[in-house]
Amino acid sequence: MLLILGLAACQPEAQESAPAAPPEVTVAKPVDRKIVEDDEFVGRFEAVDEVGVRARVGGYLAQVHFTDGQIVKEGDLLFTIDQRPFVAEKDRADAQERVTAAMLDYAKQQFDRGADLLKRGTIPQSQYDERNQAYLAAVAGAEAAKATARVASLNLDFTEIRAPIAGRIDRRFVSVGNLIQPDETLLTRIVSLDPIDIYFDIDERALLNYARDARSRGADLQQGAGLDVKVRLADERDGPFTGRLDFAENRIDDASGTIRLRARLDNPQFIMKPGMFGRVNVPASLPHDGIMLPDEAISSDQDQRIVYVVADDGTVSTKPVRPGPTIDGYRVIRSGLDGSETIIIDGLMRVRPGIKVTPHMIELPPTNEKTEG
Repeated sequence: MLLILGLAACQPEAQESAPAAPPEVTVAKPVDRKIVEDDEFVGRFEAVDEVGVRARVGGYLAQVHFTDGQIVKEGDLLFTIDQRPFVAEKDRADAQERVTAAMLDYAKQQFDRGADLLKRGTIPQSQYDERNQAYLAAVAGAEAAKATARVASLNLDFTEIRAPIAGRIDRRFVSVGNLIQPDETLLTRIVSLDPIDIYFDIDERALLNYARDARSRGADLQQGAGLDVKVRLADERDGPFTGRLDFAENRIDDASGTIRLRARLDNPQFIMKPGMFGRVNVPASLPHDGIMLPDEAISSDQDQRIVYVVADDGTVSTKPVRPGPTIDGYRVIRSGLDGSETIIIDGLMRVRPGIKVTPHMIELPPTNEKTEG
């Protein structure tokens, strides 16, 4: 019994004296390739064209020819105003045009006859002048009647209100039977969807950077400089969408110190809609060699960012780094690494400076699809 108790008492000491195995961690070399750093801004989509549909003539609304929210083409019939008064007015104007045409023919005949009689000395000059005056008045009356008929025809055409642009139509704001006031009553709205614009504000530092880059390429930032941008929506499930910077305002806002830029994007599937927000990534540098790591490999130590580096013998040490923007799911490391280091990617909770680890080397893909998705 004493022997058994002695062995049991010695067993914990043997267990405590056994050295712990080095923790296992996942390590990798940083991604080292040509990159173009970009700046990210929040913008809002706006329609390239937006029209409030109003009538040019007044009357009672007779018909609505669209479904609320449908896609319409330019020239599609949207509303019809009661045409009966305008048809009657056009008939009256056409009749008056025929009357003045007959009066013009008669005045022309009298004028031609008077010219012949004047040559033979049959009528005095004053009578010829009277016939000439009557003919000129008939010409003017005929032209006025034609103009009145054209106005009546236009007013009749304006009773059919058609889509001035292609796009998505809003709901109808007026029901059939209501009195429409010309140029006042808003009937509906139409916004174009393809292409679509996104507006965003940049600060003075970014403005100087983009303008300098535009000048180096012989372009003008005020006219957009032709920079390609990428736009992502709020949930990032669609896109990114590629657009082109095509306009910048001509002055900096006094209150905010920013200037507004616009990019235009193709939107064939109508995914982007006016009023939505998007994140705009604008190239902020020329292509250069960049070192990148996933965000989970970067830790914080008080006021600086660090990464854990594994030496050839497995010893862990830290290196301060200066991170930059995110590109293809990786964080750009602007300083602190040269790309040859072995960095701990997974298992940071099990390490501290000075200990040894068992590294498992992996190769990082060119694009961090896990983060991107």
